[in-house]
Amino acid sequence: MIKIFPFIFVLLWSSAFITTKPIIDNSDPFSALAFRFLFVAIGFYLFCLFTKQRILVNKKNLIESFLSGVLFHGFYLGGVFFSISKGMPTGIAALIVTLQPILTNALSGPILNEKVTSKQWLGVLLGFIGAALVLGLDIGSEIPVAGLIATIVALIAITSSTIWQKKLSNNLPLSVSNMYQAIGGFSFHLLVIIFFAKPYIDFSQTFIIAMSHQIFLVSFGAFTILMYLIKNNSASKTVSIFFLIPATSAFMAWIFLNENLTNVDLLGFLITTIGVYIATRD
Repeated sequence: MIKIFPFIFVLLWSSAFITTKPIIDNSDPFSALAFRFLFVAIGFYLFCLFTKQRILVNKKNLIESFLSGVLFHGFYLGGVFFSISKGMPTGIAALIVTLQPILTNALSGPILNEKVTSKQWLGVLLGFIGAALVLGLDIGSEIPVAGLIATIVALIAITSSTIWQKKLSNNLPLSVSNMYQAIGGFSFHLLVIIFFAKPYIDFSQTFIIAMSHQIFLVSFGAFTILMYLIKNNSASKTVSIFFLIPATSAFMAWIFLNENLTNVDLLGFLITTIGVYIATRD
């Protein structure tokens, strides 16, 4: 069962990009995320109580998990949701964020003391060439500048969070750590709502179905699998599975959201996927 965790993760994680658009069509991004992580935090809290896991932890572990949640659930997901709300195509948002394995591999050497090879640097080059082909000269027209900036922020956040998770020294149970991370994400989005955004949620059937998917299958399912993989493997090995996400997300967006894929987009996806594969293969 554990061997198929990476493939389950890819399917669930890729589907999150598809259900994001129906959510932001019925809410502002930050209200939706605050709502989501309030329920995720409560869910993990109840699970910890049911399984009689110790919830009260030392200050160091609490801060580490909380800040990880701010990075991952706050800046990463906030950036993705905000970018799509500004008109960023789902497939391109997925492509940019999935440059994360390349950055993680490049940074794993100096930060985590993992060996960085010439193949990984070749992967970096190919990855950015592929991204450039997809982005092309459309910045400011088909691709909104605000959406692009938000997606880059999301990319930096998920890369930082992955490395941060690997460096954490705590041995908290995943459910306890995930609870504090969800609290961190909720707190981040609540502050954004208070100071910057106008809270709005239309609890339509579409919103409820899409949000339920992201709470149960993505936050409880995919994210827990990801934390397990990071905890039990090297950072570079773990993020290698992300190279499957752009094509999976784009294909899902084409099926469910009727988003178009041009020949240049497909070429960019292919080159980026090859780059990530080269950068992360043994």
